[in-house]
Amino acid sequence: MSNLLNWMQKNLVWSIPISMLLGLLFGLATNASFLRDAILPLTFLMVYPMMVSFQARALVRMDSGKLQLTAMLINFILMPAIGYGLGLLFFADQPMARLALLLTSLLPTSGMTISWTGFAKGNVPAAVQMTVLGLLAGSLLTPIYLKLLLGATVEIPLLQVFTQIALIVFLPLLLGLLTQRWLIGRHGEQAFHQKIKQKFPPWSTLGVIGIVFVSMALKARDIVSDPALVPAYFLPLLVMYAINFVLSTVIGKRLFARGDGIALVYGTVMRNLSIALAIAMGVFGAAGADAALLIALAYIVQVQAAAWYVKLTPRLFGPAPEAKA
Repeated sequence: MSNLLNWMQKNLVWSIPISMLLGLLFGLATNASFLRDAILPLTFLMVYPMMVSFQARALVRMDSGKLQLTAMLINFILMPAIGYGLGLLFFADQPMARLALLLTSLLPTSGMTISWTGFAKGNVPAAVQMTVLGLLAGSLLTPIYLKLLLGATVEIPLLQVFTQIALIVFLPLLLGLLTQRWLIGRHGEQAFHQKIKQKFPPWSTLGVIGIVFVSMALKARDIVSDPALVPAYFLPLLVMYAINFVLSTVIGKRLFARGDGIALVYGTVMRNLSIALAIAMGVFGAAGADAALLIALAYIVQVQAAAWYVKLTPRLFGPAPEAKA
């Protein structure tokens, strides 16, 4: 099981599409409505393992203030504006698709922010802090943004959104920190960081795969009846990620050194699609399946784009210092 989970985590570019295909086939073969009951436990499975390795100390780092402020401005001013504008452009008469695009643009950073920054030889400690700040700020600001920007089009149950975020972010965060503390007390801090905490993230991937499977199963018959639906959802995602990569790269190159610039790119382009999926499915019920499909497709765009960007990084930011040496 451990080997399978590790494979899924390292090969999201394959495991996500496979899960989507299996969900599509399952939804065509049976009435998948009963799968809605699995959304909350799958969401918890998706978020809790990430929180066990949550680095709360990153919040008190003071050596990258300009970088963190720039990331916050991109993540919570520029990207929501772009997501909202693209929603109006592509989905003027589809409010749930607009909701999905806005959710995707509102929830920055994930564990993959740190991983991809490391792969590209960027500033990993800065990426850790960016991830922590992005998670907390995004969780608090998302309900407010949804109400302000879509409240006139979609009924936004503000209290329910806050409750859902508390269940899928802050409760797992509390339990994750308690688990971390218990494991450190029992095995020691060195053993925890070197041997134990790496075992948790693959379980989070299982939750992601499960949520993607459920969202596709619930939407399967609509997709088959309207084959143009998937390409119509892909196009605005491609545009949004392209704008995001170009914008963050230009700002990163002009304002920061190589390592910080790379951290800025991955800290502002990688979106927390897991939490976006959980909000779409948990708060908006059956109507949220439309939004969930678009968010599930964003996984494919995000992983592919992040992988290609690692290969392009030496051309954009120059070779890593050790490579120069």
